[in-house]
Amino acid sequence: MKSRIPRLMLIFVGVFAVLCIGVAVWQVGWVMPMKKCSAAHKWWDHSERVCATPILVSDITGRVITDEKALAEAKKAIGRPPAPAAAPAQK
Repeated sequence: MKSRIPRLMLIFVGVFAVLCIGVAVWQVGWVMPMKKCSAAHKWWDHSERVCATPILVSDITGRVITDEKALAEAKKAIGRPPAPAAAPAQK
């Protein structure tokens, strides 16, 4: 009667190899792009694997945010740089 240990060993090594490849694909295909997208202050969609650029609702509707503090916080939240300060007029 032959021992089943070599066959079981090959099965376990095969399953381990498939799981390792699956983890590598997950890291390269989903986790690394997600971290890169988050670092750029963009939105990551897991199902489509798309890095989308967030936009302000005021950009779509044309309504202006009149409160300077609220405008600065909204731009900071989506990763836009603040507008340069206006220089005082000289006479």
